[in-house]
Amino acid sequence: MRSAGVRAWNPRQVFIALWVAVTLIKIVLAARLPLFVDEAFYWQEGQHPAWAYSDLPGLTAWLIRVGVEIGGHHVLAVRAPFLLMAALLPWWMVDLVRRELDERHAWVAGIAVLLLPLAGTLGLLALPDVAMALATLACVDAAARLVRKVDAGGATLLAFGLAVGALSHYRFAAVVGVGFVALLCLQGGRRALRDPRTWIAIAFGAAAWAPLLAWNFDNAEAGLRFQLVDRHPWALHGEGLLFLPVQAGVVTPLLFVALLVAAWHGVRSREPVRRLFALLGGLLVTGFFLLGFFADVERVSFHWPLPGYIALIPLLPALLDAWPRWLRTATWSLAAAGLVAFLGYYAAVSAPSLREQAAAAKWYPSNFAGWDELAAAVADAQAQMPAGTRIVADNFKIGAELGFALGNPRIAVLDHPLNRDHGRAPQLRLWGLEAQGAREVAQGPVLLVVGATDVKFSELLAHYQSLCARFGRLPHAEAVNIDHGGRRFLLLRFDGPSAGGSSPCVTPVVAHLQEPAAGTTVDREFRVYGWAVKDGVGVREVRLTLDGKVVATAAYGQENSWVGEFLHGRSNDPGQPAVAFSAQVDASALPADAYWLGMEIEGADGSVEVWSERRIHLR
Repeated sequence: MRSAGVRAWNPRQVFIALWVAVTLIKIVLAARLPLFVDEAFYWQEGQHPAWAYSDLPGLTAWLIRVGVEIGGHHVLAVRAPFLLMAALLPWWMVDLVRRELDERHAWVAGIAVLLLPLAGTLGLLALPDVAMALATLACVDAAARLVRKVDAGGATLLAFGLAVGALSHYRFAAVVGVGFVALLCLQGGRRALRDPRTWIAIAFGAAAWAPLLAWNFDNAEAGLRFQLVDRHPWALHGEGLLFLPVQAGVVTPLLFVALLVAAWHGVRSREPVRRLFALLGGLLVTGFFLLGFFADVERVSFHWPLPGYIALIPLLPALLDAWPRWLRTATWSLAAAGLVAFLGYYAAVSAPSLREQAAAAKWYPSNFAGWDELAAAVADAQAQMPAGTRIVADNFKIGAELGFALGNPRIAVLDHPLNRDHGRAPQLRLWGLEAQGAREVAQGPVLLVVGATDVKFSELLAHYQSLCARFGRLPHAEAVNIDHGGRRFLLLRFDGPSAGGSSPCVTPVVAHLQEPAAGTTVDREFRVYGWAVKDGVGVREVRLTLDGKVVATAAYGQENSWVGEFLHGRSNDPGQPAVAFSAQVDASALPADAYWLGMEIEGADGSVEVWSERRIHLR
């Protein structure tokens, strides 16, 4: 009865229908989804051809360059090579499993690749994980061939996979190391390692690391130090325990359990190929789990174990066949729901109206949001300034995103913690794009674009003061609030060198609305309390707005000594510590509804800065 139930559906037809649907959806989303900041920087790298870069080997940048050269300057062209590789991945899995295990299981394994959220969404973004996943599958395929019989085809495929992986990411070294261990554990693997053809393939793959090693040799090992030392604490911490719930979430719980159980059964199998798949996948997933107790927790790493899951998928169909029908159905249903959730997230990110509603939410996609609006504001400001005005970006994210939007890969970038934290500072220096500040202003008009939401709020004033140190006196800042301030930028127009003098530098405003809190429901007559500082001149007036219309003027100048402590004693606002304000807002003429509460803050120098808004509800 179980066998009949297992075969009641046609996996080949399901696979083909699912592959067509997922591929078409990804193409549509990839054409609409704003460029992620890493994609923008990889595009910038592609506009500066090199064998390797500070953050990555060269393949990702090369593929993006090919995409835009063929398809034009469009986000879909940037992602097209990655969409093609991702579309190939499930078919390759089908071919591998059909040859090594079983025809029917091959189509089920292909379905698993499509439904596994981490694999099913590959190609939507132009990231190195796509090529690395393809390289992993190539190496798994080659290893399965070589364990059975060493021949020129298997060795060539191994050379291809090793080379593509080496040109994709530093992390592929884990796949190489685990693969070597897995081959040593198998009699057929040890036999393959004694064959010269295998070592010729390994030598070819090793040679593909040469550009990256040469770059590091020429640049004081900056890339290696960032990837292996600087970004990791290398001290035991408890965040590694989050690996299990996080992976259960991104793989989907039952599929995650199924893959782990399949690895356990595979290691105990007498079939060499099954043991190979289990060793490759199991060691990779276990290795990344253990690494989580010592490695970087500040940046996204949930996708790191994907190569391990790819190696385990061939073992999945046989395990699911042994499960009761209800459990198989639940496993596939949860996986499909996970894929829909991932795709739905990208669909929401690509919809400006949904991004706007999520401006105050934790999942607000700040690295996707607002780049077109910022580019339009920058282009408009630049058009109003003298001919030859150059753009200087606050950090690499702004420089790369504006570079793509404006078609200019040579936008200079200030030294910024983000550049160092993401390993991009050495590359910017090599390109001669690390701006100093006063030097650029001395050479002609400059439009400085500052990311106000790209630093911690507690460090914002210190960041503004660092701009004073670099540029001298700052002009009035023009705020560009994206999604009601979910992303916030400042444009500062330098028409010429600062006159200097003894007068203090005037920074942009730093302010905070303490009440009402975002998302709260208030009466139509409600109290507002907050604080605002403006170094150098102080604040003259704070006006409260609802949906952009002024509804009250706050009483400014109330004492709040905590603000000075929060700003680490750095503020030289002449009003300190009397920098708080309060107001009683009468919105009784407005209907009960949701509104955006914001501030217009006027400095004592006459400048006006529109601050970010928060959503409140009037009852």
